[in-house]
Amino acid sequence: MASAGLLGLAFVVLIALGSPSSVQAQVAPMPPNAQAKSYGDGWECAQSFRRDGDECIAIIVPENAYPTNRTYGAGWECLHGFQEVDDATCLEVMVPDDGFLDPSGKSWSCLRGYMKVDDLCLEIVLPPNAYLADSGYGPAWKCDRTYEIDGDTCVEIAVPENAFLNGAGYGQPWICERGFFENDDMCEAVAVPENAFFYDASHGPGWKCDRGFAASDTGCTLIDLPDNAHLDRSGNRWECHRNFQRSRGRCILNE
Repeated sequence: MASAGLLGLAFVVLIALGSPSSVQAQVAPMPPNAQAKSYGDGWECAQSFRRDGDECIAIIVPENAYPTNRTYGAGWECLHGFQEVDDATCLEVMVPDDGFLDPSGKSWSCLRGYMKVDDLCLEIVLPPNAYLADSGYGPAWKCDRTYEIDGDTCVEIAVPENAFLNGAGYGQPWICERGFFENDDMCEAVAVPENAFFYDASHGPGWKCDRGFAASDTGCTLIDLPDNAHLDRSGNRWECHRNFQRSRGRCILNE
């Protein structure tokens, strides 16, 4: 009885697991130009082949290209000096006179002193008092110091008296010296009134009243402090003491 039970159990196990022949029948056969995966189950296509369903199709490498042996992408890349066109061919990069092939091998650039115009490298014509600009953007040339661009030429900067050239490269080409302000393309001296001092600021009259004086149309006027008042932090206005409020030019006690 015990042996019959063991045989029955073995039969059930074989039914559950399936016979070896049925397991092998469920595994797809490895197609030509394929190989077992280096890890895991299944297979993968050999180098220079790409999987298409259950087959390995050969990658067609066009002329002037080489296989990349990668599982992604086109499977090939153009040789140095050739450019991919329509994902199908590799055409030679045609470098014009006075140009050179870029390090990428897929495009070209012009030599210094030349600029790219369509498929050519044309010489940059410098106007008098100009030099080549060593930058990949903006104008191809810049003007010498004391000159500025005017169309296709470099014209001399007219610096008025009491001014100097602006070396910042932007804004007004010249700046008035300290103590002067710009007016109608000239630099006029700042007229500092009595009881004031020169105040170098980008706005205002160019001067500031001394402490205890307030600016007026005629200059700097002495501040007449009312009772219970004091000069504020600027020194050019007044404010009431604590517990006092301003009213009609006086300081009134708060009640």
